[in-house]
Amino acid sequence: MTRHPTTPAGAHDHTLVASRAVPKPWPLLAAVLAIALIALGLAWELVLDPLRPGGSWLALKVVPLVFGIRGLYRGRLYTFKWMSLLIWIYVGEALVRVAGLTAAERLLAWNSLAISLSLAIVILLGARRALKIKRELIE
Repeated sequence: MTRHPTTPAGAHDHTLVASRAVPKPWPLLAAVLAIALIALGLAWELVLDPLRPGGSWLALKVVPLVFGIRGLYRGRLYTFKWMSLLIWIYVGEALVRVAGLTAAERLLAWNSLAISLSLAIVILLGARRALKIKRELIE
């Protein structure tokens, strides 16, 4: 990377890091919502309304979210990008389960839908803001 004569040394290093980071408050919000979705998913499948008494293997559905927590919290644009694709699986599952057989299942599904849609919105807004900053740095 070549440096413009009026650009101080090390300035490009800062812009390179800034172009890969999602600005505050999006990382913290995304991490909190992902943790909430993980907690709800585990509680739902292990305690609140499991498919089988004692819990079910369906609790493992939250594992992909666990891999994204660190990247979301640190504001890594790459994590925001792949999470923006992954989150729709959780939104879809919640939409299907809203038509559940029991009132408890429907209530849990509505809560899951609210959290997963909120997470999708936060991820999309955070990534959008980061890409806007990246474009401004390039220009």
